[in-house]
Amino acid sequence: MESVKNSGEQEAGPGERGLAHLWRGYACSLAPERLLLSRPVVQASLGTRHGLLLVEGGQVYSFGVSPWKQPPSPGPRPPALEPSLSGRRVVSVATGSSHCGAVTEDGGVHMWGANGAGQCGLAGPASIPNPTPVALLLPAGPAHSAPVLELALGHAHSLALSAQREVWAWGRGPQLGLLGSTPSSGGSVSSSGGSTSPSGGPAPSWRPRRVEHLAGRHVLQVACGSAHSLALVRCQGPRGGGRGPGAPLDACGRCHQLLYTMTDREDHVIISDSHYCPLGVELTEEGEEPRPRGASPARSLRTSPSKPRLPEGRAAETPLGVAAPAGGGVAPPPVVAPPPAGADPAPGVGDGAASPYPHENAVREYLRRLSDHALIEPLGHDHMEPSDHGLIEPLGHAHMELSGDAQLEPLSHAHIENPDHAQTQQTATAELSSEPAPPGHGSPLPARPPGPAHHPGSALNSLVTSCASAVGERVASTYEALSLKKMMHYYLSSSGGPAGCGAPGCGGGAALEESMQARKSSSTGDIRAEEAEGRRRLSLPGLLSQGRYSVSLLASYSSSHAWLFSPRLLRKLGRPRGPAVALTQLGGCIPGSQELLPPLQTEVWSWGHGGRGQLGHGDHLARLQPLCIKSLNNKEVVRVAAGDHHSLALTAGSQVFSWGSNSSGQLGHMESPTTVPRLAKFSEGIRVWDVAAGGSHSVFVADGDCVQPILYYSGRQEQGEEGEEEGEEGEEGEEKAGVYTQQPVLLPFCMNLGYTSSVCAGGGRCLSLSDRNVMGFIAGLHEVASAERRFYCRLTAIKTGALRPLLEAESLSPTLGAVLLGLLQTLVGGFSLLYTLTGQHSASLTSALRRGRDLQALLLLNHAHIFLDAYRQYCTYLGNFHVMGGFQALSKPALEVFGKTLDPLLRLSESPEEGPASDHLMALFALPLGHLGEYGRLLLKLATCYEVSSSEYQRLHSACSQFEALTLHLKKRRKEAEYTHHFWKSFPGKMTDSLRRPGRRLVCESSNKALSLLNASRFSVNWFILFSDALVHAQGVAPSKNIFSTHHVFPLATLWVEPISEENSEQYGLKVISPEETFTLLACSPIEKAKWLRAINQTVDLALGGAGPDPVTLSPGAGQKAEPPISRTASYTFHKDARLREATYEGRWLAGRPHGRGVLKWPDGRIYTGSFKMGLEDGYGEFVSPTKNAGIQEQYLGHWKEGRMHGAGTYRYSSGEVYEGSFRDGVRHGHGMLRSGRLTSSSSSSPPPPGGRPSPSSSSSPPSVFIGRWVADRKAGYGVYDDITRGEKYMGVYQENQRQGSGVIVTQFGLYYEGTFKDNKMGGTGVLVAEDDTTYEGEFSEDWTLYGKGVLTMPNGDYLEGSFSGEWGSGLKISGTYHKPFDPERRRPLPLGRLCVCAEDKWPSVFEECWAALGCMAPGQGPPSRAWEGIAVALTASRRHLQDSPEVMTRSMSRTLESLEVIPQHSGPITMERYTKIRLYLIKACDSPLHPLGRLLEVLVAVYRMTYVGVGANRRLLPQAVSEIKSYLDRLFTIVRFLFPDLPEEGGVIPETPSSPLPQEKTSSPGSGPPAPHSPRPVRVVSSSSLLLPLLLPRLYPPLFTLYALCGEQEEDLYWDCVLRLNRQPDLALLAFLGVLQKFWPSSIPVSLPLLGENQQILSTTKDACFASAVETLQQISTTFTPSDKLKVIQLTFEEITQEVQSLLRADFLWSMDDLFPVFLYVVLRARIRNLGSEVRLIEDLMDPCLQHGEHGIMFTTLKACYYQIQHEKIT
Repeated sequence: MESVKNSGEQEAGPGERGLAHLWRGYACSLAPERLLLSRPVVQASLGTRHGLLLVEGGQVYSFGVSPWKQPPSPGPRPPALEPSLSGRRVVSVATGSSHCGAVTEDGGVHMWGANGAGQCGLAGPASIPNPTPVALLLPAGPAHSAPVLELALGHAHSLALSAQREVWAWGRGPQLGLLGSTPSSGGSVSSSGGSTSPSGGPAPSWRPRRVEHLAGRHVLQVACGSAHSLALVRCQGPRGGGRGPGAPLDACGRCHQLLYTMTDREDHVIISDSHYCPLGVELTEEGEEPRPRGASPARSLRTSPSKPRLPEGRAAETPLGVAAPAGGGVAPPPVVAPPPAGADPAPGVGDGAASPYPHENAVREYLRRLSDHALIEPLGHDHMEPSDHGLIEPLGHAHMELSGDAQLEPLSHAHIENPDHAQTQQTATAELSSEPAPPGHGSPLPARPPGPAHHPGSALNSLVTSCASAVGERVASTYEALSLKKMMHYYLSSSGGPAGCGAPGCGGGAALEESMQARKSSSTGDIRAEEAEGRRRLSLPGLLSQGRYSVSLLASYSSSHAWLFSPRLLRKLGRPRGPAVALTQLGGCIPGSQELLPPLQTEVWSWGHGGRGQLGHGDHLARLQPLCIKSLNNKEVVRVAAGDHHSLALTAGSQVFSWGSNSSGQLGHMESPTTVPRLAKFSEGIRVWDVAAGGSHSVFVADGDCVQPILYYSGRQEQGEEGEEEGEEGEEGEEKAGVYTQQPVLLPFCMNLGYTSSVCAGGGRCLSLSDRNVMGFIAGLHEVASAERRFYCRLTAIKTGALRPLLEAESLSPTLGAVLLGLLQTLVGGFSLLYTLTGQHSASLTSALRRGRDLQALLLLNHAHIFLDAYRQYCTYLGNFHVMGGFQALSKPALEVFGKTLDPLLRLSESPEEGPASDHLMALFALPLGHLGEYGRLLLKLATCYEVSSSEYQRLHSACSQFEALTLHLKKRRKEAEYTHHFWKSFPGKMTDSLRRPGRRLVCESSNKALSLLNASRFSVNWFILFSDALVHAQGVAPSKNIFSTHHVFPLATLWVEPISEENSEQYGLKVISPEETFTLLACSPIEKAKWLRAINQTVDLALGGAGPDPVTLSPGAGQKAEPPISRTASYTFHKDARLREATYEGRWLAGRPHGRGVLKWPDGRIYTGSFKMGLEDGYGEFVSPTKNAGIQEQYLGHWKEGRMHGAGTYRYSSGEVYEGSFRDGVRHGHGMLRSGRLTSSSSSSPPPPGGRPSPSSSSSPPSVFIGRWVADRKAGYGVYDDITRGEKYMGVYQENQRQGSGVIVTQFGLYYEGTFKDNKMGGTGVLVAEDDTTYEGEFSEDWTLYGKGVLTMPNGDYLEGSFSGEWGSGLKISGTYHKPFDPERRRPLPLGRLCVCAEDKWPSVFEECWAALGCMAPGQGPPSRAWEGIAVALTASRRHLQDSPEVMTRSMSRTLESLEVIPQHSGPITMERYTKIRLYLIKACDSPLHPLGRLLEVLVAVYRMTYVGVGANRRLLPQAVSEIKSYLDRLFTIVRFLFPDLPEEGGVIPETPSSPLPQEKTSSPGSGPPAPHSPRPVRVVSSSSLLLPLLLPRLYPPLFTLYALCGEQEEDLYWDCVLRLNRQPDLALLAFLGVLQKFWPSSIPVSLPLLGENQQILSTTKDACFASAVETLQQISTTFTPSDKLKVIQLTFEEITQEVQSLLRADFLWSMDDLFPVFLYVVLRARIRNLGSEVRLIEDLMDPCLQHGEHGIMFTTLKACYYQIQHEKIT
């Protein structure tokens, strides 16, 4: 209570909070005793004669009689601190009859007190004097113990609820619920409940063990009685699961109970839902062993293949008192004896007819022995009491026959007549449990037992009982829903038979009721005890309705006819017809709140001794394991309490169910039987929210007329300690002795205790914890909780009294129709959401009152959004249903259900009597919304308890403001719905159906002629209606019967309105823009113009925001925007535009046009996704078009402009072809590559894209690739065509899709042709070279066809000159002269390169696109600044586009793009520093494909590889490949100089500063020493090779080097053969052979650790040891790409040689070429470079000219000389 006014912290001290009062009984003169402690009490617990108090700070006080203390005190002790728990913070305490427990903050358990049964969790001592730790050991090991949340203690056992929501137990008795708690074969279960060993001693289970039967369930609370246990469990979801491998498919895996699922023509019936495995033990007399259910070996026979089989291990019992025949024979049928003399015959039985019912004493005896669900209390009433459904409960399972020896046999199993042995009969008796045995089917009719005839009434019972036994308890619970009296009257009236024993006054009425209550309590069916649940549908098994189990009934022995009962007829009687609408939310309320709010869908499980009916299963049997109390399902139990022999369950609806011993009226009612839960009797308006159970009394905390809680007491009036002890002894008898209450009575002193927060009870005493009202805060908290409980009870009344009857009305569905029925279901779902949320919140507030009573547990404050969202959603559902006229349509079913006076509705809705039924229904459904303002009022009241400056006040005031703002907002929305509803009532009828929508609200309309259309015709009538989502223009001609014939709907999300200036005209106009239409509205006055302008803008703004701005989040000064955004995101379907007809666009808009990112979808499946600009596709986008073939579609991904494909893109055709390149005006134009790879043709067609569709080359083109220039969708200009099928590659000029002009063809067989082409064929002059160097130069007429003059040169130099004709490779006709030259070495050079396309004319379109990207219409035209701006804009747009694709956009790429967006300094003098920055910028630009230079380099690499890879790897193409690279460098250098205008031209120099970081190529003297003092200043030569070749050549190196290797293949073979031969010699021999001077021969070399100074001697056999470092350096030449890098490697090799020689000679040394060459030759041989000739030729062809005559040039010449020397070296 921090920050409470006037030092509330001090006022709320020990004397104001946590006050404990102790009393006994309920006398008016009773004065509770105040327990004085120094600190507030937060929890209390009472045992039989002792108690525990937990105070703030975690300290524990004990009081009362504690015989286990040392030394024991002679009498009750006052509260005293438990010193053993000092230093530990205790969070929970519990007491049993004579032992105690405490839970510490870390989850530890401490126990002390009596331990005779091991209830303290310790072995050995009979009592534990001081708190001792007890560990709940997990299976993981001794070091792992389960933390505990709370304890519950009984007389001889203890329970613990762990943090994992598992139950642990220890002590003695079946109340432990442990798997091993069943007594052994030598033990027994006494009537008192103790488990005994063979010697008679106790067999406690002192070690805490987990209750496995509850494993996997979420346990919320546990409670212990004297000898029974309770657990509150959260309901599980739908259970699926598997069964054991040995269990049948239709049986439970644990108890082997049959599970039925049957269907018929109308219904689908599931019998086995909510199945449980009950384990019961019948208590026996002394000396007898406990008899588990189904322990008899007798088993019913299965006489029909379709009859369900009795599961193994669950044999039926023989009749009580009749021994089973030896050898497993069939027992004889029992004999039915007449009633004893003096016994009153059963009503309805005629004179002289034996009663089919047993004596009362026999029934008493039988019921004591009957199994699980048939054992109930003795018959004490002669009348049959109406059930919860208002119907007389029939005896479905307990119809019995009495033999002469008072032996009873339930008729749940009819006697079976064996067809194979007509004289033999068997009777199988099974217990009445959740596992009934199936009936026999030996004959189509149930066999009639001998003896007196059955009365029709009893026969009917037998009929229904047999059906129920066949299909399980589900049918029994269904049959229970029908009135037995009504059924008998319906079926027996025609024969005049009596109603049977089901009528009131039957002597067995109490037995019938108890039997039915027992079955209801633990039936596997889904039993609901509410009145409305009585109208349950009757769904008998489909097997019965299909004739296989048709049952006929003999009315009496004297009548020979029988009735044939149709289950379908039974269903029609009991089944209501109505929609299935859930009134209870099973999954919590709002997603995400399940962990915040307590669950309402709970179950109560009980186990232990049941001699007083305290288990609630309708019998007196003990349960060794937990069993669910089915009658409490769906009762929303939130708390349980256990007394000595009775139990209590508190529901969220403030009701209390009680069961068990009622000897002193402790159940709060005097009804019977007490073995099943019944409601305690409280006055109307009393809402109980806390309960406690003592030895023979119960205490209740409830809400009364005021905020302060009141206390009720029910049970024995205690007179003192002696009276308590006597009362405990007297409990053993059934007599009700002493003074006791017959229903709960109000304790008069409760108002003097303060604000009670919780109560507890134990023995004969009661204790309450209460608070004084501190500045109204405590009263405020109680008022919040009380108001919520009251509201929940009211919602419950509405649900059960109004909603459920309405939903079950037969005329509901036909009256409402599909649309309104769906809206009603949605509305009811919203009500159910509020109902569940309120119940959960009520339980949460009640729990908070018991715990802390502070703001931390106030969900209204900490999680207000849960409530705000629920009420906002419900108001929307309510308005939608109202707008559609739902309440008017619902009036008819309401009148049918509630009558013309509508009294239930008037009482529930609290509306005046006047008015139609629709108004009452509206008031009823709108009632929950009124509670929203109550939240705000209560929060404001709590806020007044704090200082205004405190944080608590601010939080409470803020939450209050939110609820008040939403209240006002929902009122406004309800008014809008009401306004709209009245509008639809007056709207012309034909347009109502098309315009009426649930979520549509009316804003304003122009029926008063306030708005008109500009340029409208004279007789036209225009009506403008503004809705919340659309503007409707209704149009017609006057006069006319139906004045409005057409209407147009304009969605507000795509509507723009602009005011028209009034300067030029006196009209007050508004310009309205929609995607397909623009028109002008004229207002009658400036006021109307402003009104409509404001209304349209505000409504458009709300429509764009979904539900509009959240009123809860608006600040007081905030308002709506004056105008909606001109740019917005919306969806629209086009109807008028020819190109976009019926297409739907969703994306960004600008002033009525698609503008920005969006998606456009056509009905035929075409989809465009990308950028738009003023209504047209513009920017980057993807277009997909389907084809006639399923799964095949065409796709374009690339750039658009003005609705057409324009720029770079990729088009995938349905034929399998793929085009990647440039487009213009929707067709292929510019550089591009077309890949064709499908051999089969495709007849599919698809609609063209919005910007046209480039046609593929051929629908059945062979696998091929073309890359080159396109003009107007045709090949034109230079290109490369790779015909994969024929193995040919063409490199030349195209025109109109045909080869025309110069070109080159190479084939996979090594043929090379260059020449002219005409009409796609070789025509004119050309040169043809074969693989063996045979060359033809002359005229061609067709492909590979020689025709005309020419020269044919042989590989040996001979040649033919003349006329040729014929196809190459197929024989030639030659007419000419044969020439043989005298000098074979002087061969004619190959005339190659003259007829091909020169390098400068190749790929012009690639460079043109780069110039266009730089903003230049022609190469070099335009200012560089505009190019730089274009580059920055393009990079920024590309980076933003790729940010949406993180898998494509890496972090390093993003950083690179960001650095490239910065425009570098591109003007001014070029220094070495600027030159270095330019190089770095070019490196980044070429690495990014989004940069124009990077894109250019990427395309150049692609075309180069396309040309010279594969078939293009022909050695004849090497000169062209080298020339092409040089051409690239020249044109690239031109672009770079355009971007950096001050960069020197080719060959220009830049002065190099001494501190230049990159000293590279220098023009210096070839000497190795330093430059002379008079040498010129070093400069940097600028060239395309030095600047751009390092960027280009590494990407082109593989195909280029392959051509070099192929071109010099013969020379390389000679070189390599010589290298291999010479390397076989050792070092010294090779040095001597090469002529190396001996002074350069190393005598020794350092070992691997040169620091040690050790050397290794060079021997004559040493190999690869001399000049090893120089050899390794030279080998790196194969790992470099550019000539400059390779020359650096050569230079380093020379330096390594020089360094090693100088270290050998120990002096400076200047080389001469005669001395250097042999040494360098040795190094080259030892380096073993495989393609050294190719390396030499590459350096020679691409070396920078400025390096040819310098130091690098000399070194390269030496390497070249070594290569040629090795080729011609000979070993002699």
